[in-house]
Amino acid sequence: MSPRPVIEVRNLVRIYESEKGYLRKKKASIRAIDNVSFEVFEGELFGLVGPNGAGKTTTVKVLCTLLTPTSGTVKILGHDIMRHAEEIRPRINVIFGGERGLYWRLSGKDNLRYFAYLYGVNHRDVDSRVWELLDLVGLSERADEKVENYSRGMKQRLHIAKSLINNPEIIFLDEPTQGLDPEIAHSLRRLIKNLTREGKTIFLTTHYMLEADELCDRVAVINRGQIAALDSPDALKKYVANHVIIEIEAYGAVQNNVKDIEAINGVSLVTLETMEEKQLLKVQSENGAIVSSVVEKLGKANVIDVRIREPTLEDAYLKLVGARDKAL
Repeated sequence: MSPRPVIEVRNLVRIYESEKGYLRKKKASIRAIDNVSFEVFEGELFGLVGPNGAGKTTTVKVLCTLLTPTSGTVKILGHDIMRHAEEIRPRINVIFGGERGLYWRLSGKDNLRYFAYLYGVNHRDVDSRVWELLDLVGLSERADEKVENYSRGMKQRLHIAKSLINNPEIIFLDEPTQGLDPEIAHSLRRLIKNLTREGKTIFLTTHYMLEADELCDRVAVINRGQIAALDSPDALKKYVANHVIIEIEAYGAVQNNVKDIEAINGVSLVTLETMEEKQLLKVQSENGAIVSSVVEKLGKANVIDVRIREPTLEDAYLKLVGARDKAL
């Protein structure tokens, strides 16, 4: 039997209205979500990835019944969000990235007790539920400490516990590992994996492609409010399956040569990252033999390392987002 869809989105549009100017104000419309459709299935870990401002958080807020859509339909667990929000909310939970949403002057234990009562957990089960979750996220030994004394990683683990307090069927995680050091982020990803093994449906937004590749069953790439692609991480990599990635570390005015490199026959995408004093140039190409041509175009830049590697999900994402930007 095929898994049932627990999130159904059809032709979703969300427009923000704003005013610009001081004396002569003009109305402006921002189309944050532009005719988006997709489904998420029971027990799936579904990822939504995209650059800042692409529409990820707005999508999550609509799905969580925190924002109303301008048009289109959204069903969560079979219920329309516009007509049955009160039936949906007890069955879902959400974490937004960052440290907000907790009461810092309360202990971790008292935070969870508060949210348990808020979600209507049976008062006879509150204490056992709180200790069960504190143990799950590794905070039982720090349960009585005030949250203001927690590290950022501990606060994020408490957020995870908070999101499970009502035993939700769907958990929305909006960039839960943003700003965390690699070790803490790794432990949170392991915790998220365990939740899916227990049958939870998880809707994850992130801009870390390694995270999406490691965790997600399927990934939707969103850019400027539209879905550019939706498939499994391995299937998305096929967008760059016939490419190689040339990475060049160099000192100097590398950015002055990017347009010349883009003009080389066979180059499909060029990106440039600043790494402290040096720069990392990434060139997607169907032909690895163009390395010498790329290095030649760098002119007087001081090249310190050149390597060729296989493409990753991040490379596929950059190709999809880059292609979408050119189309728009």
